[in-house]
Amino acid sequence: MNASRAYARASQETASRERLMVMLFEAALRHMRHAATLLEQQKVIDALPLMTKASDIVVELADTLDPQAAPELTRTLGEIYVFVSQRLARAASFRDVTALREAERAFAPIVEAFQQAVASLGAPAAP
Repeated sequence: MNASRAYARASQETASRERLMVMLFEAALRHMRHAATLLEQQKVIDALPLMTKASDIVVELADTLDPQAAPELTRTLGEIYVFVSQRLARAASFRDVTALREAERAFAPIVEAFQQAVASLGAPAAP
């Protein structure tokens, strides 16, 4: 196992629940972006598994939504997850890079928001 893989594994094994969620968001977005680049290069065979991974993560994130805890947020995120899932499915089915980029654009602000929220959890309190 090389050093970067060992570091990534150790990071995952010791990360908080919140940080693991952010890592999932980041992975999905990274897969979308990489798949879109590959589709633009006509490397469909290489792009398809990445789209599937991104889709699987989005579905998993949708499954974690708790309407009891935050009904409005759950509804909004659920709608975005459905949109992203539909765009990913279209991208995979029709080799549609535009749909993939739409999924990426819709998902990126959620990733950024969760990154900031989790970062603020670890920030020291203001005096």
